[in-house]
Amino acid sequence: MSNHIGLLFGTFNPIHKGHIALGKYFTAHTAIDTVWYVISPQSPFKVQETILDNHTRLEMVAAALQDEALLHPSTVEFKLPQPNYTVNTLELLRTNYPENTFTLLMGADNMARFEEWQGYETILQEHEIFVYPRGDFNSKGLLKHPKIQFMDAPKMEVSSTTIKAHREQPQKLLKWLPEAVIKIIDEKNLYL
Repeated sequence: MSNHIGLLFGTFNPIHKGHIALGKYFTAHTAIDTVWYVISPQSPFKVQETILDNHTRLEMVAAALQDEALLHPSTVEFKLPQPNYTVNTLELLRTNYPENTFTLLMGADNMARFEEWQGYETILQEHEIFVYPRGDFNSKGLLKHPKIQFMDAPKMEVSSTTIKAHREQPQKLLKWLPEAVIKIIDEKNLYL
């Protein structure tokens, strides 16, 4: 049985309610059946960012999505060489799950740099990209590409950087993070 899977890539350091709202939006308003949250060990564009180890971030993503039947964590990038490039991940997924269709779910801020990605032409040949509002977008050449759709998805009002900066303010964390994620952060004394 084939599925249409949306791929939301990120370090999820930590995953927050904005990420979950995006997954729900895409399963409710597009032909996407399920969203996989691809936990990236290290983005080639974020080499200076300090991120938690893979398995701690996986634990948080799994906890955040435990009650969401259509949203799932993915560890596909954990075994790939680092830094990893999305084009390689997509090739592996097409090989391992040839019956499925994979669509990238990408913030407009990433789309603005998409032409700098390794193998971006190959990605566009093989996959659709659904772009959600985030930051600025000014890549004129891709605005009308037939494989790229700009979606009216909810805008994420918080970033992982903001969350870490407000680590000591429980009320703000409750607004931004699922309780299961806050519990892990507190138990492990993360982001202090």
